[in-house]
Amino acid sequence: MSSPQPVHAWDEPEGIAPRGTLVLLPGRGEHGGVYERFGSRIAADGYRVRALPDPSPAPERVTDQAAKLLRDETLPGPRVLAGSDTGALYAAWLAARGTPGLDALILAGLPTAPHALAATPDWEAELDQRTACPTHRGRLASDDAFRRGALTDTTPADLHALEGVSVPVLALHGADDTVSPPPAAGRAYRALPGVELWSLAGTRHDALNDVTHRTAAATIVLFLERLRLSPDLAPIAVREGLV
Repeated sequence: MSSPQPVHAWDEPEGIAPRGTLVLLPGRGEHGGVYERFGSRIAADGYRVRALPDPSPAPERVTDQAAKLLRDETLPGPRVLAGSDTGALYAAWLAARGTPGLDALILAGLPTAPHALAATPDWEAELDQRTACPTHRGRLASDDAFRRGALTDTTPADLHALEGVSVPVLALHGADDTVSPPPAAGRAYRALPGVELWSLAGTRHDALNDVTHRTAAATIVLFLERLRLSPDLAPIAVREGLV
């Protein structure tokens, strides 16, 4: 029997009361450690982050891990499930099933069709599709656990329906995403009433790890802070007109 999949964890700073928990499902070819920069930034604002492996090779095992974490009462609420690329599909699937303990969804770079991409001609072309951030490009290029060429994998056709999700949803999408073009993503999100969809300028497919990673993290923290107060997500900071 294979050993359990590892969970990467980032906790709030010592002396700070935890404000909630974010469970993250990575995308094709990734693993939880790829999100170290993201997890550390969210944790610095008081939220615990647990990043699982790419669900694609073992969907049942990883989604069971995610569901177990969401039910874990030792983790502070609200408990939010986030996903990037195919991780976003699996996160939405868990939400549509009514997984206990889930308070909201964060979906980044949602794939919009089950068909595979045409094979990229080389590694640099794949990097170009994923991110323009030089730091993240360097991280992926030197990461032996990262699976190159995974963006050409077919996504599960039965995961592409978003109907049935009833929790609040924050969606982040790169304005320059060629893997999942923004117009198609917008059409897919119409199935979710009340979804908040944010387009990130100059950003490619890896919306949480691209050149706008600080803005992506800040947008997520603002969402989490509103969620802590109410699932109605009333605004906290309101721009006022000058008299």
